[in-house]
Amino acid sequence: MQTSPKSNGLFPTILASTVHDIKNSLGTLLELVRQAAARQDGQSAELNQLEFEAARINHSLMQLLVMYKVDSQKFSLDIEESAVTDIVNEAIHQQARLAGLHNIDLQVDCNADLLCYCDSPIISNALAAVLNNALRYTRNTVLISVAEEDGYVHIAIEDDGDGYPPHFLAADLNDTAELDWVSGNTGLGLYFVSVMAGLHKNAGKSGFVRIDNESCLGGARFKLFLP
Repeated sequence: MQTSPKSNGLFPTILASTVHDIKNSLGTLLELVRQAAARQDGQSAELNQLEFEAARINHSLMQLLVMYKVDSQKFSLDIEESAVTDIVNEAIHQQARLAGLHNIDLQVDCNADLLCYCDSPIISNALAAVLNNALRYTRNTVLISVAEEDGYVHIAIEDDGDGYPPHFLAADLNDTAELDWVSGNTGLGLYFVSVMAGLHKNAGKSGFVRIDNESCLGGARFKLFLP
């Protein structure tokens, strides 16, 4: 009987390399779609949807690459002082197409002078993943609000949808064993945000996330806390 060769940890490296190649090709495809949509003045619903789906896949691949680097201890944050409004606006920019496609009222409540210390591209991408989920499941409105509380800057994303399912609310978002890999509704995006938040540390505090169904809009509420 033929036996499989020992991987010696090679498979994760091959997988990461393959994901990187796919991400590069998808980036090229995404740019071509955007050029085609621009030639039609953004009036093609099919091209708009194709652009959104390609961008969503590209974003998921980015998350996989980052998580591979974290698991391999090859990842480090680039911490700098950033305006929170810039971080929020970048996340909104990434998801503006989806909001437009579904005519979602996207509201923002953020003090323009509020600053935080973080890896701003990572946090913007993480927030974009959560915002994507809110835009997909809300009915009409999504609210992004920012405030300071107990030595943390917290960014909340709320919607008026049906809220998070019970297994999300009961799960430990830092434990992959509690994610539902069977149904396809894994919560991987929330896990990614939770891991990225936890890597941010300052003055003995670590970042974290909370989720509940206590939105002022009546649906799901996500809160990211950065020290």
